[in-house]
Amino acid sequence: MLDLHHCTICPRRCGVDRAVQPGFCGAGMRARVALVSLHPWEEPCLTGEKGAGTVFFSFCNLRCCYCQNHEISHGGKGIEVSDERLAEIFLEQQARGAATLDLVTPTHFVPQILHALALARAQGFSLPVVYNSSGYETVETIDALAGQVAIYLPDLKYASAESAGEYSAAPDYFPVAQAALRRMVAQVGPVEFAADGHMVRGVLVRHMVLPGHRHESMALLDWLWQEFGDTVQLSLMNQYTPMFHAAEHRPLHRRLTTFEYESVVEHALELGITHCYVQERRAASREYVPCFDGRGVR
Repeated sequence: MLDLHHCTICPRRCGVDRAVQPGFCGAGMRARVALVSLHPWEEPCLTGEKGAGTVFFSFCNLRCCYCQNHEISHGGKGIEVSDERLAEIFLEQQARGAATLDLVTPTHFVPQILHALALARAQGFSLPVVYNSSGYETVETIDALAGQVAIYLPDLKYASAESAGEYSAAPDYFPVAQAALRRMVAQVGPVEFAADGHMVRGVLVRHMVLPGHRHESMALLDWLWQEFGDTVQLSLMNQYTPMFHAAEHRPLHRRLTTFEYESVVEHALELGITHCYVQERRAASREYVPCFDGRGVR
């Protein structure tokens, strides 16, 4: 049971009563949303003709020093909404022609999301739900989402406790993310695509290659391949841009080099990975950071 009055929804397991005080993530009893949009820049299998129907939630259970969305993840910028309004937002995304409902950084609002989904489905909501998260999840929360999520879209950020501790204040990140990924794959099964290339079910794992950490990226690919083979879709991202407090954490003060990224892509090919998206260099730009102005929330 996911109890907001004794919150253990994420691996922090704060145990706080969110009606009285926020947890580590910063969230209280009501969901807070920073932006509702049709987003064209998600992976092609998720966007369709009009884009993924993104709902960007405020706050986060990680503290990534380089977060491009820091004004909402750290700062909490956004608008509080009732579960009823959240259900309306889901239906509005469907009416706009979104290919999917893309729930971005949803972990700390899972109870509110589940209630809103039930309300929306009673009114005809039928879009595939994408759970777009940091990968820092408990297996209990993933279990609570069974039957509600068609596609899991987790990050897999770090292999080492040192990196995870320094950059995201979560030294236990890798073992926690491993367990969560195993549960996601067990729950929704191997990746499945429709004839038009749209993803129907499965797990799409994102990994953003960080400057100075290409060997850690390779270690993550080794684990993914050994554990899941081609039953998951991979997205290797080169869009790292030094933002927020990145300059205080060398080598994150600089951009990723072409060599670093291409060496990780080559490693994926050598392993035999075929279900893999790669990015062009121009993806590393601040222009891809959304404007969190509250559009679509009220």
